[in-house]
Amino acid sequence: MIQIGSGNWIVDNLNSALSTWNDKLAEIWTLISTSPENFKGGGVWSVIVNINDGLKAVGYALLVLFFVMGVVKTMGSFAELKKPEQALKCFVRFVLAQAAVSHGMELMTALFSIAQSMVSSIMSSSGLSAMTATTLPDEMVNIIEEVGFLESIPLWAVTLLGSLFIWGLSLVMILTVYSRFFKLYMATAIAPIPMASFAGQPSSSIGIAFLKTYAAICLEGCVIVLACVIFSAFATTPPALGDESMAAATIVWNYVGELLFNMLVLVGAIKMSDRLIRELMGLG
Repeated sequence: MIQIGSGNWIVDNLNSALSTWNDKLAEIWTLISTSPENFKGGGVWSVIVNINDGLKAVGYALLVLFFVMGVVKTMGSFAELKKPEQALKCFVRFVLAQAAVSHGMELMTALFSIAQSMVSSIMSSSGLSAMTATTLPDEMVNIIEEVGFLESIPLWAVTLLGSLFIWGLSLVMILTVYSRFFKLYMATAIAPIPMASFAGQPSSSIGIAFLKTYAAICLEGCVIVLACVIFSAFATTPPALGDESMAAATIVWNYVGELLFNMLVLVGAIKMSDRLIRELMGLG
């Protein structure tokens, strides 16, 4: 058998891939409970806040434009605007839209805080303080270490392919979680623009769609943490080794195949979290 250090090459290869997987799961567990203000030390959030403040001037200009367009489209004539109830309605709409542009940051932060409290509730209700690590069973280690040199050749191919898949799935999984932060930052930065659409009744659907989309991005965290909790329950019961009378390569292949299937389910659930939330919120 080829050895690396004091361990078996095949065992070390699988353990290395599982270690990468466990590290990414632990990182996701930490990221999902982190607010945008504290992400990466808060430096990115400071830049986003500055961009949001800079775009407020554009938002105020669009506020007037949307308001005028709304009045023109909803009022049959200028005489209708002279009616006290119509004038009051337009005035209230304009004031509320201006407040949305001015205090949109506080509104979006409040939405994220609500979603974050839901994530914290899910974590505490699950009884998990951290993700359950996926480890190689001792029985599997013994089976691998007992095979001879020629018999171990197929195991190299099986474990190499399995390890590559595990590393690839780990990368896809962590990139999906990081992309959620990017979507939160981008939505927060441009918030004054869609918020200004509330000034006009015909254009208010733009602002409503924006808020629903932002809420969906925040709620993606709930789906991600639920997927991790479910996978953690799977991880406590490792894949079956099957009949130990079978060839070692077959046993390892069956184990790696079932392990990869469970990982694919988790990565798929995390990857489709945005689509699931959008469907639940009627965003298509």
